Amino acid sequence: MTGSTGSTPQDDPDRPHDLVGVGIGPFNLSLAALAHGLPGGLATAFFEQKPAFHWHPGLLIEGATLQVPFLADLVTLADPTSPWTFLNYLKSRERLFPFYFAEKFHIQRAEYDAYCRWVSERLPGLHFGHQVDSVRWNPERRLFEVDFTQIEPDGQAEALGRAYTRNVVLGVGTEPYVPEPLKPLADAPGVPVFHSADYLAHRETLLAAGHVTVIGSGQSGAEIFLDLLRARPAGAERIHWLARTEAFAPMEYSKLGLEHFTPDYTRYFHALPEHVRGELVPRQWQLHKGIDADTIAAIHDELYRRTLHGGWPDAVLTPGVRVRTAGRVATTQVELHLEHLQQGTRSRLTTDAVVLATGYRERPVDRMLAGLDPYLRHDSTGRARVDERYRLVLDPSVTGAVHVQNAERHTHGVGAPDLGLAAWRSATILNSVTGKEPYPLPRRTAFTSFGLETREAPSVPAQGRKLTPLVQQ
Repeated sequence: MTGSTGSTPQDDPDRPHDLVGVGIGPFNLSLAALAHGLPGGLATAFFEQKPAFHWHPGLLIEGATLQVPFLADLVTLADPTSPWTFLNYLKSRERLFPFYFAEKFHIQRAEYDAYCRWVSERLPGLHFGHQVDSVRWNPERRLFEVDFTQIEPDGQAEALGRAYTRNVVLGVGTEPYVPEPLKPLADAPGVPVFHSADYLAHRETLLAAGHVTVIGSGQSGAEIFLDLLRARPAGAERIHWLARTEAFAPMEYSKLGLEHFTPDYTRYFHALPEHVRGELVPRQWQLHKGIDADTIAAIHDELYRRTLHGGWPDAVLTPGVRVRTAGRVATTQVELHLEHLQQGTRSRLTTDAVVLATGYRERPVDRMLAGLDPYLRHDSTGRARVDERYRLVLDPSVTGAVHVQNAERHTHGVGAPDLGLAAWRSATILNSVTGKEPYPLPRRTAFTSFGLETREAPSVPAQGRKLTPLVQQ
């Protein structure tokens, strides 16, 4: 394998890469960082249509923190000696001692974004302003063809190119989800209906609005509600917070509960029957869609503070509600038609602005992978099958591999979008691509045994007595 360089792919278009990454979010950035400097070298190229790295810029609300510890950076949980750790970033900024004395286990989102940008600006082989248009398998060359368009800063196409590679990793991320009843309003110009992904860009408009409605019960909805509440005058808050869930519920953050975000649970989940996996994921929403307990406490504290001089804040928090339909009133307001799921009652709410904290969905890649469609294998619901090593299941005639990052919740469980598993998944992919084990991975990562049949690794001695299998008498 040839070493990774920072030269543009167009310089030698016929030179096959060992690995091409599509998208440069945290997950593929983790992969690029761990691939850099591998013994023997790995020829890689990563393409991203945006001009530079930015991680959820619309949600970098002042004071908002990550929901995972700083050890869940791009590389540490696979290689704590890597030059791309968060601690090394702090050292390079002469901030290591201040961080030490701050005693912060959970860092601010803005700091995580700055750390990732620091890595992205120094790693070779990252090509921003490159939009991948298609990925095809070339059976004659036994290589994947990755066609891309180089984008000028103003968004115009500048040049076309093609890269050949033995392996592909899709890390295109997710896109904001807008519920069907609200799509016409969100798409209409001049209508104050915004997804939470764009919150900071519209914050001043929202603060100036007479009445604001926040829809969504997850962490983003809670943070936005709290930020608006703190910035609006006491007694004239005029905020509604609506959610479909039965409660504004805390995220499961117990130490044993967090073991659902370990490789042990990922392996257990992948081995379950397809129909069991499909039923399980929706029931686990509180593992990843709940609200941080500190944020819930801060909201209650702020609401309580506003009662100290008598009266209640003009803020309405109502769970268990869905938006049936929505429309405009005159030219300046939005009318929401609501239904309470438990009461079976209906009502209308007129508001001046709406924030949709309604989450994200996997970005569709059907068009990009259209050339691979004859080779793809699907499950009973039409979703791509993904094996234990994060590879799309392809026809055996394809000798290369297409790996996925954060597109495998249906096969690998709730840990798919979790930053804490980024380094482990990247290391798993690189071990698979190289056919070696440049990153030895732990065989056991949880105290919980998730099934009656456990797969003990020979290198890890069993502790205590083993479970005796039940037998039919």
